[in-house]
Amino acid sequence: MPTMLHKGILGKKLGMTRVFLENGDAVACTLVEAGPCTVVQRKTEPTDGYEAIQVGFLPKREKRVTKPMKGHYGKAGVEPMRHLAEVRLDESDEAPEVGEKITCEIFEPGEFIDVIGTMKGRGYTGVVKRHNFATLKESHGAHFFVRHAGSIGCRKPQHTLRGMRMAGQYGNSRITVQNLEILRVDAEKNLLYVKGAVPGPNQGLLYLRQAKKK
Repeated sequence: MPTMLHKGILGKKLGMTRVFLENGDAVACTLVEAGPCTVVQRKTEPTDGYEAIQVGFLPKREKRVTKPMKGHYGKAGVEPMRHLAEVRLDESDEAPEVGEKITCEIFEPGEFIDVIGTMKGRGYTGVVKRHNFATLKESHGAHFFVRHAGSIGCRKPQHTLRGMRMAGQYGNSRITVQNLEILRVDAEKNLLYVKGAVPGPNQGLLYLRQAKKK
């Protein structure tokens, strides 16, 4: 597999467990089934204006694929995929060819990654749960206003300001958790042991890339 300076792969969250380090510490970690991903398209500076590869994850029944996407996969000579994502590259990267497989072996133990996923939906929630507001005292006349938001404005400008933190839909949004350490890499089972928690439910889709700020 070519050496990629800008690493990225699609995966699936399996659940949480714990691993024991050499010093005996028990560390909570998340099991992620990372890849294998197939390179579906190669994008270059002359033709597309930037360097990238398009990778696909998990096979999809051909019956479920639209005709335009059938042509897209047929041009690459690969089977239809359920999920597609782009991995941005640099000119110095040795980009893999169309049809090649990208596995979890591009990462190594001790490396730091960013994990992108869709967090669990919490529905319509109040300001205490949604924005971590403090509650009022449950005595001395608070009555049933303990979890209310309080004032949402003043006399001027005589309307509620844009961006005011209020009750509403919480969760079910894209979120990035940065600088998570890879504890183990199981190439035979395509598993990554990622320290800590990652967004989304079990079996949820994840995009793993090398850490940008580490």
